[in-house]
Amino acid sequence: MDSTDLGNLWDRVFGTQPAPEQWLVVVTATAALIAVVPNVIWRLTRNAITIAHEGGHGLVALLSGRQLSGIRLHSDTSGLTVSRGKPTGIGMVLTAAAGYTAPPLLGLGGAWLLADGRITLLLWLATALLTVMLVMIRNVYGALTVIFTGSLFLLMSWLASPDWQSLFAYSAVWFLLLGGVRPAFELQSKRRHGGAPDSDADQLSRLTDVPAALWLFLFHAVSLCSLIGGGRWLLGL
Repeated sequence: MDSTDLGNLWDRVFGTQPAPEQWLVVVTATAALIAVVPNVIWRLTRNAITIAHEGGHGLVALLSGRQLSGIRLHSDTSGLTVSRGKPTGIGMVLTAAAGYTAPPLLGLGGAWLLADGRITLLLWLATALLTVMLVMIRNVYGALTVIFTGSLFLLMSWLASPDWQSLFAYSAVWFLLLGGVRPAFELQSKRRHGGAPDSDADQLSRLTDVPAALWLFLFHAVSLCSLIGGGRWLLGL
């Protein structure tokens, strides 16, 4: 690859691309909403939120100095991230808090990139993160799920036209923003009926002596604020 090719690749990845017309942005938001609200569809699409959830646990575990042992993704859309280190302390607290907050915060970051016209960069970053996560997956279903999701981003970033890249990127970010809201409500409903005794909120409560309900409030606040802020960026408001 000569210098000209490298320059073209640099411009392609780090250059800006025009945003779709606002009515198309609304269409992508509607498509994402359809992927989140109906239960029959959500049972499938929730796998992508689980990838972001467990990836958030894993990334923060590494950033806080813990040793990441592995990540498992299951067909019931649950997941498990195992890390080694002190069983208490700020590192463990941040790692436990990262799961439910990761999808909406990733959506918010994606919305910021799209508002700046960095559509191709977003697709490449997503592909890179999924590739790194694949190394830490420890079960077949999880590996297949991450490979499938990463392949979609890779194919769109390499083969799709700019218009299709734009529509795909906006749909993915809307999905993270909207899909990041629902799990906290699902967890709240399970806890109300006596389920999920070892949820992230309950683990955080044991680690910090802060009631699990307050941690749930934090999850709600992060997801809803991210949706509002990210939605405004995507709509150009």
